[in-house]
Amino acid sequence: MSEMDKDFTEQELELEAMAAQSAEEAAPKKVKAEKSDKKPRKEKKKVNPVVRWIKELRAELKKVMWPTRKQTINNTAIVIACCAVVGAFIWVFDLAAVNVFGALLRLFN
Repeated sequence: MSEMDKDFTEQELELEAMAAQSAEEAAPKKVKAEKSDKKPRKEKKKVNPVVRWIKELRAELKKVMWPTRKQTINNTAIVIACCAVVGAFIWVFDLAAVNVFGALLRLFN
């Protein structure tokens, strides 16, 4: 076969493959006939919303990345220190306010 014949044969094969493919796509699709002897579908049992919520809760809690003991202790110490600092500021400003108002009352009495 000459080079030209080979090219022509390859082109014919490609065209035939494309024609077969388009014929398959154009052919009407067969719909399965429903059998009357089929078993009836099981109806989905309604799940109690509370039970469903608990199941979803458990699934979500499994996804949680819990802190290590060291991280928990560190974070707890930070929170306690911040509370102490804020408490000290409140105490100082309260003490200052009491002294300022006491001095004003003594001054105008």
